Amino acid sequence: MNMKLTQMLGVGALALSALVGSARAADTVKVGVLHSLSGTMAISETSLRDVLLFTFDEINAKGGVKVGGKSYMIEPVVVDGASNWPLFAEKAKQLLEQDKVAVTFGCWTSVSRKS
Repeated sequence: MNMKLTQMLGVGALALSALVGSARAADTVKVGVLHSLSGTMAISETSLRDVLLFTFDEINAKGGVKVGGKSYMIEPVVVDGASNWPLFAEKAKQLLEQDKVAVTFGCWTSVSRKS
C-alpha cells in the first residue's frame, strides 16, 4: 500500500481509537465515508471511496482496530455528497447525529470541506 495513504489511515485509526467509545455497537465501530458518488466529481471521488472500503476490509481481516486489548470491526457508513456542496454539510451532520460515526473520511475538494 502507498506509504502516504498508510500514514493517513494511521492518523485516522488513532482518531478512531480515541472516539471508539462513542460510536460502537457490540464489537463494531462506525466510520463515515463522505464522497461524491454521483455528479461531476464522482469520476475522481468514487475511487477514493473504493480505496477506503478496501482498506477497511484489510483492517477487519486482520482483526479490526485494537483499543485497550479489545478489537473492534470497522463498519463503514457510505453517503453520497452528490457533487452538491451544501449537501455535504447535511450529510456530515447526518453521519454525526443520526449514524453516530466515530470519524469521517472524505470531503476531497476544498469546497466540500468548507461546507
